[in-house]
Amino acid sequence: MRAVTAFEVRLARPEDARGLAELFAAVAEERDGIATEPPVDVAARTKQFAASIDGTILAVAAGDLVGSLHVDESRFGVGDLGMAVARPWRGRGVGSALLTAAIERARSEGLHKLSLEVFPHNEAAIALYRKFGFIEEGRRVKHYRRASGELWDSIVMGLLL
Repeated sequence: MRAVTAFEVRLARPEDARGLAELFAAVAEERDGIATEPPVDVAARTKQFAASIDGTILAVAAGDLVGSLHVDESRFGVGDLGMAVARPWRGRGVGSALLTAAIERARSEGLHKLSLEVFPHNEAAIALYRKFGFIEEGRRVKHYRRASGELWDSIVMGLLL
């Protein structure tokens, strides 16, 4: 049997909230790509994601959620972006497809900018964002307290649309 390599990108629906929460929990378990660390209350996250589902774009392969990107629109015309891709799907175009869809959607909704934060050690994500034209706008020094007690910086990046 051949491994699935194709995926589709689509807008999230309310029934996707549980899968989103499970993907989020799986990425949090890695303890290095997103600010949230385990344990993740999947039931609470499901409710949270269901309430904000309108700003979410998904990558789905063979019925499984393999990536998500959420844009939280501010009243100032800026969208704050958060993305998660399942580990086996990284480096396979999922992030690029999600970013392409998000940028297109942000432009069509009249946003003038997308913004995000990324940890400095996440070189693959930084390279992906740069590929799409995001530039470094600053650094939040020792901003994120980790469960280990460490304090991590984040890089703030933006893309003018």
